[in-house]
Amino acid sequence: MPFLPTISTVFIVLSAILVAIGWVLIANGKATAHKRTMIAAAISALTFFILYVSRTIFLGNQTFGGPDDMQIYYTSFLVFHIILATTGAVFGIVTLYLAFKRRISKHRKIGPVTAVIWFFTAITGVMVYLLLYVLYDSGHSSSLFRAIFGG
Repeated sequence: MPFLPTISTVFIVLSAILVAIGWVLIANGKATAHKRTMIAAAISALTFFILYVSRTIFLGNQTFGGPDDMQIYYTSFLVFHIILATTGAVFGIVTLYLAFKRRISKHRKIGPVTAVIWFFTAITGVMVYLLLYVLYDSGHSSSLFRAIFGG
């Protein structure tokens, strides 16, 4: 298993687990523990994002190296994951903003939606990781700098 993609995938899974724990905590009336857990979930998601962007810029992304008949499934998971991740990130920022501004009634409405989006983001992210790095050999890679400037 490749080191950096594995580490970044661990962080996205950790963020989803922490969101689930935070959801249980708030359902049990433990607001302070919920807040701390959700901040940890956000930090974990941000760590994933920083690792992913850094890896993309400096090392590049791998192309799918599996069989041609699996390409459509990989691409479907990837596109769905990208849409979910982008939507989940925006919802996450808004949800955190509402919490920190103490707009709790709005936070309570959007929080569960954000959590569900994030769970599906993590699941599809793991599927992309498995298809790209575990189940099949990776294709070729090119960093952003090499793609732009050549070399």
